[in-house]
Amino acid sequence: MAASRVLLLLSGRPMSPSFAQSVCRLLGAGPGLGPWPTHCGLKQGQLVLSNGPFPGASTTLPLQRPPFCPFVALDQQQLRARGAELPTNRGVDLGVAVILQSSDQTVLLTRRTNTLSLSPNLWVPPGGHVELDEELLDGGLRELWEESGLQLPQDQFSWVPLGLWESAYPPRLSWGLPKYHHIILYLLVVSQESQQQLQGRIQPNPNEVNAFMWLGPDVAAAVATTEDGTETSRHLPQELPPSILIVELEEDGGARPLALPVSTLLRTTPTTAEGKERVSSGTKFALRLWLQHLGRVCPVIRRHS
Repeated sequence: MAASRVLLLLSGRPMSPSFAQSVCRLLGAGPGLGPWPTHCGLKQGQLVLSNGPFPGASTTLPLQRPPFCPFVALDQQQLRARGAELPTNRGVDLGVAVILQSSDQTVLLTRRTNTLSLSPNLWVPPGGHVELDEELLDGGLRELWEESGLQLPQDQFSWVPLGLWESAYPPRLSWGLPKYHHIILYLLVVSQESQQQLQGRIQPNPNEVNAFMWLGPDVAAAVATTEDGTETSRHLPQELPPSILIVELEEDGGARPLALPVSTLLRTTPTTAEGKERVSSGTKFALRLWLQHLGRVCPVIRRHS
């Protein structure tokens, strides 16, 4: 089933943004990077967004985009010149991603297989499209189960929406024109089970995931403050471990523990297309929101477009 659309309320009038339109810009975002407080209606299979209060709005969430968002970089002249190369038969899709927190205050990230057409070899939380007939939480829990094999008992978790991310793939115009355009809703799902209990039940889907790991607040803070949009090299903070333990799937169906250099997780989005392993820009945004939820303060990073 096709992914549901994102709907906007602009001056009280509903509209469905076209594929090539920047949602952040339509909602009044200026030249900065945000995040911008956005009023949200979380409905079945649908996300309604507005820059002002409206009947049915259930929460206000931060909305952000990367500094190199191709839908901002594409000006009207470029759209007219290259519009035939962009999809015209669909709008902006809706995705949901689950930041699963254990009772130990660690969160689960998975590495997407390098054979996927969308965001291969990236570390992200479990997530995907929301079906038209799904509640947004149900869609997130379904994606968690499909990708990790984890099913959470209804009485052993709580949840809260964290924020919204405008996502494009390819992520930069220098990689080519975008083929995918999503608003990603990040949900924090807090389990009463420990990391060990949850990990004992993980059965990753090898068609989508080839590794997983648990991040604690210290490493997550370093990853979250990595500056995307620049190629400035970063030095690993001395207080961080040089590596982090991940679990990697093997071709025979088994799994093995592996030490991954933490510096791999601090990589930024390169200006040219390549398949290097890194954490996605949206995931860094979600980790910042998670740390704020925990009451931890991330250093402010000055970003340049």
